[in-house]
Amino acid sequence: MVIETQSPKETFNVGKKLGEHAIPGQVFTLTGDLGVGKTVFTQGLAKGLGIEETVNSPTFTIVQEYDGGRLPFYHFDVYRIGDAEEMEEIGFDDYILGDGVSLIEWADLIREILPEKRTEILIEKDLEQGFDYRRITIHEPDQS
Repeated sequence: MVIETQSPKETFNVGKKLGEHAIPGQVFTLTGDLGVGKTVFTQGLAKGLGIEETVNSPTFTIVQEYDGGRLPFYHFDVYRIGDAEEMEEIGFDDYILGDGVSLIEWADLIREILPEKRTEILIEKDLEQGFDYRRITIHEPDQS
């Protein structure tokens, strides 16, 4: 599925809608260049889960946990990760195999340890379409 947005608010709302429909154990992977709106999208997803606290990118802590919504939310930012083994040290499997919802920014950096069943999200910008234009591609796992 491809969704085009024209503002940060629209990008937020796409994330919010996904959060509203997220299920326990769901894993979202999020990729895109710096400045495309990954954090705005993530804030929307958290809002859709009912999380009221401010959500920012956990750049220096790798994972930030939020428990105030209808499901626990685990927000990973692996931009500065050295290798996938570092993820094991923080208990990555415990997070993604649990009952919460996980969102992993820069997921392509740890592709080899990602679960097979995941919702992949790619956010891209196209300046020819306008400064705030975003193309959000969502690839859902096969439900078989």
